[in-house]
Amino acid sequence: MSLYLVLAVNSITLGGLLFLLSAGFSLIFGLMRIPNLTHGSLFMLGAYFGATFVVWWQFDFWLAAVLSALLVAVIGGVIERFLLRQLAGRQQAQVLVTLGIAFMVADICLMVWTGDPITVPTPPHFDGTIRTAGLVFPTYRLIIILIAVVIAAILWLLLDRTRLGAMIRAGVDDADMARVVGIRVSWLFTIVFCLGAGLAGFAGVIGAPILSVYPGLDFDMLPLALVVVILGGTGSLLGSLVGSFAIGIIYNYGQALWPELAYFVLFLPMVLILLLRPQGLFGRQVS
Repeated sequence: MSLYLVLAVNSITLGGLLFLLSAGFSLIFGLMRIPNLTHGSLFMLGAYFGATFVVWWQFDFWLAAVLSALLVAVIGGVIERFLLRQLAGRQQAQVLVTLGIAFMVADICLMVWTGDPITVPTPPHFDGTIRTAGLVFPTYRLIIILIAVVIAAILWLLLDRTRLGAMIRAGVDDADMARVVGIRVSWLFTIVFCLGAGLAGFAGVIGAPILSVYPGLDFDMLPLALVVVILGGTGSLLGSLVGSFAIGIIYNYGQALWPELAYFVLFLPMVLILLLRPQGLFGRQVS
């Protein structure tokens, strides 16, 4: 299997994880107009919860993933309801609070799970390879790509084919007008925050067999999610999908081919987008 094909599979896999992480982040950013700097911490919390369920308590991997996502969703709802809602309209304060929460979560994880990396085993049924046309592909990485595509389709149906999705899109496009027509935007804040947190937690669990679980995972993933949101556009599901796979490819190929310029290659598209199209490739201009 050639280097470029290995990098392609790894890039698309990372893109799938980034989509799960950034889709909710993008909606939160688009609806609440603040960058939720706890999002990487929610990813790490999900990974640690999943590791606890799978490694220590011997739960089924997929059950652990669902339980971890629900736990992280509840934590996200608490953060939004009791902290961020009290600071409505004070964007700098919200950014500082989310950053402070991220540091506190990092310390709590270090205290509870110590600083040793935790290796989460690959689910037994997917611990192998698939051979096609003389090529070998890791089964679990293909499963992650499939999960990302399925969740993207579900989110698309939710946002474009349901009343709740119409209200979320209205809130993203113009929150003040949405309030005028009777939409409870504060209620949408909580729903979207819980949805985004749950997706981040779920991504943390399914990414654990590949990335492992370690202190600092939060701030390794957060910049990637930020670049995805800036590249794709806030509040855009399509932007999150395209941006995630684009950043996955740029990040992996950059690290493999130009390791000394890896971060230059990663952040260059973000700089260009901010200069040429500040709303992102698929975002709308916010007045």
